Amino acid sequence: MELKITRLDNPTQDVEAPDHFGTVMGDHMFVMHYKDGIGWHDAEIKPYENLSLSPAAQILHYGQAIFEGMKAYENNGEIQLFRPNENFERLNRSAKRIAMPTVDVDFMVDALKQLVDIDRAFVPTEEGQALYIRPFMIATEPQVGLDVSHEYQMIIITSPVKSYFSGGLKPIDIYVEQQYVRAVRGGTGFAKVAGNYAGSLIGQQKAADKGCSQAMWLDGVERKYIEEVGSMNIFFKIDGKIITPKLNGSVLPGITRKSVIEILQDQGYTVEERPISIDEVIEAHEKDTLEEIFGTGTAVVIASVGKLVFEDDKEIIVNDKQTGELTQDIYDTLTGIQFGDINDERCHHWIEKI
Repeated sequence: MELKITRLDNPTQDVEAPDHFGTVMGDHMFVMHYKDGIGWHDAEIKPYENLSLSPAAQILHYGQAIFEGMKAYENNGEIQLFRPNENFERLNRSAKRIAMPTVDVDFMVDALKQLVDIDRAFVPTEEGQALYIRPFMIATEPQVGLDVSHEYQMIIITSPVKSYFSGGLKPIDIYVEQQYVRAVRGGTGFAKVAGNYAGSLIGQQKAADKGCSQAMWLDGVERKYIEEVGSMNIFFKIDGKIITPKLNGSVLPGITRKSVIEILQDQGYTVEERPISIDEVIEAHEKDTLEEIFGTGTAVVIASVGKLVFEDDKEIIVNDKQTGELTQDIYDTLTGIQFGDINDERCHHWIEKI
């Protein structure tokens, strides 16, 4: 398929990442259309603009929408993408789950490279900053009958960003949500479906009311097994062992999660992917064997957790609210690869240069 490119006449030259994550957009966007019987067509990179949708577009009524998140990093004049193929492969898995068409991964990676190259001025050069990339697909057929849409748009927009949390790697507080659940096995928890995040916002709101940055979700059946946190997967270091909830169908298979597990294994650690209950974490705290907690995700990268807060205001302090040695090492290694400061065998498979 041909990719049409229309450039802005007067592109932005000097760009600073805003303090608030994801509020400044790149000059250009990628848009591609789909229609049953035709397939994907009219792929274009064009100046950023508002979308034109019918009020009957199915996305507005039945929520057929999926998305991804990835980043581009500046490295001595070069730009690096971190495992972009993995993101588009996961997008396809999400698409299949809610009856949307899949995309050609190689075509999308190539289109993304061209989009980022055109908007190179938006890739921050300041330490710790990056260009956040948001691919998403929405159902656009205008009908209010409950049916699978026959028309879609695939779109990519970009945004220069600083750290997701204003304190960088400074430990954050996490609220343990015990009333609502995020997902159950057999549902859409493993997919990056927009509705999953809409349903999680009440947990985020409750977390904010408790002075916390994110909400931790428990399983939807027994309400005791930890699954994930609002924008990240979660890891625990207990008595020298590294544990993360296993991918059971209701946990998002994070690409940063996967990368961190591979880094840890390369460093000689054994990572236990298994069910871990909130009671096990409480018991480890009481026995003084809860050493570190950290989260992983594209937006947050690595987030150190310093405190768990419960509905009854009970609190668990982790590592005296200090970033742990393992958390710091993982952060340094991962960001070193992403920004090009570390160049080893992994980089040949994980990094796409522009």
